[in-house]
Amino acid sequence: MPSSHSYTLSPIGIIHSCYKEKFGIPRQPGLVTEATARLELIAPYNRLDTLDGLNDFSHIWIQFIFHANQQESWKAKVRPPRLGGQKKMGVFATRATHRPNPIGLSVVKMGRIYKEDTKVFIDLHGADLLDGTPVLDIKPYLPYADNIPEAKGGFAHTRSSTHKVQFSATAKLQCERYKTENKRPIISLIEQVIAQDPRPSYLSDQIDREHGIRLWDINVKWCARSDHFEILEIEHETEIEI
Repeated sequence: MPSSHSYTLSPIGIIHSCYKEKFGIPRQPGLVTEATARLELIAPYNRLDTLDGLNDFSHIWIQFIFHANQQESWKAKVRPPRLGGQKKMGVFATRATHRPNPIGLSVVKMGRIYKEDTKVFIDLHGADLLDGTPVLDIKPYLPYADNIPEAKGGFAHTRSSTHKVQFSATAKLQCERYKTENKRPIISLIEQVIAQDPRPSYLSDQIDREHGIRLWDINVKWCARSDHFEILEIEHETEIEI
């Protein structure tokens, strides 16, 4: 018999991330190692003693809410990008973001744990989390239990191939200027994000069409060429006309 129980969950923290919109976020954690974020614990959990002992681990599991998808309904079958959008699979056989309960799970590399005034933060590396994501829980990653070498991966049994990325002369100069002014080396981040080919499957065969991705406070303009992806230019958001 179906359960009549319902549950109320409250966030324990919020994500501050380089990903400012859904488009461009890698489809799995750890694919873009240059992606940085930090988890801010919120009251009453913003205490260092809640994290006592966590420094002994290198990675953590993060349970979170797909907060940007809550207005969109779920479907029993979806088209995984890994299958080129050509084949449907059951929603529970995929990691689709549109789910009956919009809960996500990611394993990420952990950096510093620190306090700034009354705020407590954990630095994260390789996260696939949208800026502003509410976090429900964190747990340490346990290599002896969480790593299963003989596990089968279904239709996603191997890592997706990446694409060659080249920067125009203009984009290179803009990236170097941004690094100097903002102390963020963004060339590797841009390269890793675009190499994953974030385009929806129905656009995967279109050449020379311009796309834009927001990372931190810049808009990256790029397009697909016949044998590579080209970064055309970057715009600082303060320079973008609204």
